[in-house]
Amino acid sequence: MSIYEYRPVLVFCVVVAACFGAIMGSFLNCAAFRSVRDESFLKGRSRCPKCGHVLGPLELIPVFSWVIQRGRCKACHERISIRYPLTELGFGLLTVLCLLRFDLTVECLRNYVFLCCLFVLTLTDLEDMTIPDGCHIVAVIAWLAALPFLPFPGWRDALMHVVAGVAFGGGLLLVSLAMDRLLGRESLGGGDIKLFAVVGLYLGFIGSLFALLLSCVLGLALAAVLRGKGGDRAFPFGPSIAIAAAAMLLYGAPLIAWYGGLLS
Repeated sequence: MSIYEYRPVLVFCVVVAACFGAIMGSFLNCAAFRSVRDESFLKGRSRCPKCGHVLGPLELIPVFSWVIQRGRCKACHERISIRYPLTELGFGLLTVLCLLRFDLTVECLRNYVFLCCLFVLTLTDLEDMTIPDGCHIVAVIAWLAALPFLPFPGWRDALMHVVAGVAFGGGLLLVSLAMDRLLGRESLGGGDIKLFAVVGLYLGFIGSLFALLLSCVLGLALAAVLRGKGGDRAFPFGPSIAIAAAAMLLYGAPLIAWYGGLLS
């Protein structure tokens, strides 16, 4: 069944996806927050990061709790970071876009897991400049688990995606080692290299190449913005890779077609 067969079904699915995505955004934000602090995100109640107040059910409603409490903790009245409602809204939107792009299919579920991993590593890299290996592992497991259910013409296509992952990951590793020796410092983190290998697995050669180019553009733009604001902290490359990979995953075909039209 396709969500596009009946408009009421489409509207219902979009609303459910938005609500579910906001809840997932809250969970993934918690997972990222605890990951950089070496805490388990699978057990333990959510607490206020300032005073340790255990949050009740009415304080855990995505977006609405933050708005109703006017962005402050119910117990200590300290400000709650706007990161929480923004991540919930952002991932709610991303969930809807994934559903609209891939419909109710196994491919949608597989790619949604990949988007979850990209979301978590973006938050951890921004906060602590680290990309958890767990994000790579979960994304690879999801790709492998969905493989038998996807409408591939044959295993040759799957093999080409594996080769793309190895080529991009291995190629960037060699480039990184050469640049490290030339510059005398680390040019590209190991987490970024592993991430490109996973991107190659999901996007193949052409999609990964466009993701690489787009991530470089985004990285330079974000670095320029930070430098313009007087920031001296190095900007992590992971978020740029994640945004580029998500864009190509959702809209790669039209983006490649548009670029091809410019060349012709």
